[in-house]
Amino acid sequence: MTLEVEQRRAPEPVAGGAAEWTPRVMPPIGRELDDRQKLACAFRILGRSGFTENIAGHITVRAGDTDELWVNPWGLWWEEISASDICRVSHDARVLAGKWDVTPAIHIHTELHRRRPDVRVVVHNHPYYATVLAALGVLPEFLHQTGSMFDGDLAFIDEYTGEVATADLGADLAGRIGDKSVVLLANHGVIVTGPSVEEATYRAATIDRQCRLMYDVLVSGRDHTLVTPGLRRSMKASLLERGTDFFWNGAVRALLRDHPEVVD
Repeated sequence: MTLEVEQRRAPEPVAGGAAEWTPRVMPPIGRELDDRQKLACAFRILGRSGFTENIAGHITVRAGDTDELWVNPWGLWWEEISASDICRVSHDARVLAGKWDVTPAIHIHTELHRRRPDVRVVVHNHPYYATVLAALGVLPEFLHQTGSMFDGDLAFIDEYTGEVATADLGADLAGRIGDKSVVLLANHGVIVTGPSVEEATYRAATIDRQCRLMYDVLVSGRDHTLVTPGLRRSMKASLLERGTDFFWNGAVRALLRDHPEVVD
């Protein structure tokens, strides 16, 4: 049950994001990364964060201005992928470059990229707490300020339709996702989309934590409060516009200290 909070007159919310404050300079990663290197880092960062379910999942990145995609190969765990392992596939999932094969489940991605030119990156896996909520048919509520990152972006697809291994099934799923950027799939997992590797990775790393928070609140059985709608927009802007580089640069620096081979 959501508590009714006493209403009182509050100051107008700030604009948030870059409009409110922009850092003069950010601590750098220490090297430039191309798209394949960024993608390899994203796999390792999310693999280390517990976002993955062993053999499951894929991330795709649109290759420049083409309709081709960079994607992980079948047979490597996210935690062991390096830049040289990344495959390039056509819009219909044919492997154009790379040492390995690619799962037909990539059609979860190809059709979403085809329908959504605003989407450069698609992340899919089965993080534990997101999967728990997907089985319960529950979306995470705005229990904490970080959850504001997903304001207006969440959706639930309430029917499990099996493996998405053909373009037709991928197109059906893409149509049901519509314009949402974070979607829980019943009895399956989660899809996160974004305009860049950096933002998509940040959002993916955050969503399972928000789902865990939601699960713990449900298990507690206690009444709970929510971040009010009027405050979410500015917090979302601050998290995405200022927080993305903070998250990405730090995560990549830590990764390169431990596993410099990721960019090879």
